[in-house]
Amino acid sequence: QLQLVESGGELVQPGGSLRLSCAASGFSLDYYSIGWFRQAPGKEREGVSCIRRSDGSTNYADSVKGRFTISRGNAKNTVYLQMNSLKPEDTAVYYCAAVANSLCALSRFPYPYWGQGTQVTVSS
Repeated sequence: QLQLVESGGELVQPGGSLRLSCAASGFSLDYYSIGWFRQAPGKEREGVSCIRRSDGSTNYADSVKGRFTISRGNAKNTVYLQMNSLKPEDTAVYYCAAVANSLCALSRFPYPYWGQGTQVTVSS
């Protein structure tokens, strides 16, 4: 059974940093492209970043470019989202998602597998 589990979300002050983890069980993330998404209360789920299965290339939403970094863990079947210079508007539930092809999309529709999410709150 394919399962994704996010962790690392917590309350952090503006300007702070967090690293979110997306751990997989039941399959190897090496064969999947991975996306990170977030959803704030009353808003649509939006794509934050993705990493392509084939060549490891990445893509970022303009709102996080230069502040967030997506990466694959070495032999840990985990994908990370390093978030720096956090802002209150980054507050949301963050989800990771997987798709078994080389698509790196910031749209949620191509992704069939999703985790349950982890809460990130940026507030003083």
